[in-house]
Amino acid sequence: MRRVNDHAPRPAVLVTRRLAPGVAERLTACDLRYHDSEQPLGRAELLAAAAGCSALLTTLDDTVDAELLDAAGPTLRLVANHAVGTHNIDHAACAARGVAVSHTPGVLTESTADMAWALLLAATRRLGEGERLLRSGRPWAWAPTFLLGVELSGTPLGILGMGRIGRAVARRAAGFGMPVSYHNRNRLPADLEQGARHLPLDELLASSPVLVVTAPLNAATRHLVDAERIALMPAGAVLVSMTAGVVDEEAVAAALASGHLFAAAVDNFEHEPAVPAALLAQERAVLAPHLGSATVRTRQAMGNLAVDNVLAVLAGAEPPTRVSPPPPTAAPRS
Repeated sequence: MRRVNDHAPRPAVLVTRRLAPGVAERLTACDLRYHDSEQPLGRAELLAAAAGCSALLTTLDDTVDAELLDAAGPTLRLVANHAVGTHNIDHAACAARGVAVSHTPGVLTESTADMAWALLLAATRRLGEGERLLRSGRPWAWAPTFLLGVELSGTPLGILGMGRIGRAVARRAAGFGMPVSYHNRNRLPADLEQGARHLPLDELLASSPVLVVTAPLNAATRHLVDAERIALMPAGAVLVSMTAGVVDEEAVAAALASGHLFAAAVDNFEHEPAVPAALLAQERAVLAPHLGSATVRTRQAMGNLAVDNVLAVLAGAEPPTRVSPPPPTAAPRS
């Protein structure tokens, strides 16, 4: 743990993970406790480092519960999560102690939608299989039936979760001439639908040879796409999951093994960093280590927005992206 300006009588701020270039420097006027590592702090280290802090800048790997809040003590005023989601935070415990919670919405929309399309293209065109074949050194030859994939042009696209990211995914579908249908808890206003068709969930699944899941995780959506619902999808369908916990990963592996799904791609896992062995065993599973927002520009924007919230609270102002009202379980996005 690196301390910056630790002798000055200034508000203490704990940053629990290395931030994108140029972001942490904005906090050096504080008593900055900076964990300059890509690995999370151990629990004991986290509790010790939080003591006496006015703000915690956390990531999804940091469990912010009553124990951590009490370790920080009465000086704590803000938990600034470096993510859209706040499923790692006990909102009731924060509210009971008068601690605000903020997140980083909006700034990762485009990069995450780009990643969804990267995964979709990799899955439908079997890029992972092809690269592994070449790197293995095994003999191969072009043939009319060699590594045949699924063509996206004109294929119906289903989107489960038509929030900012879902709508950005839909915009990109226009370039492929793909008609878009979606399911949301509530139907969007016509101007936000962008011509997409709203369907009940089971009807969406049954009519989507390609499905992208961007719905937030909460009590109602956990394992919403389970084995029974995957079975509703057309035989040979392709599924892309961008949100941990909404899609049952074991069910995806089973559907790949049976051949019901042609391919699947997952960027965000329910028990990260663990990935189900059954999913790892599937050749047609494209697996990415939570890269949805992993561009320099986006991670800088996320870090700067988290810092904006910290600086606002330290100045006695309202955090600009406060989570309000606190959701029972927020979306665990990148």
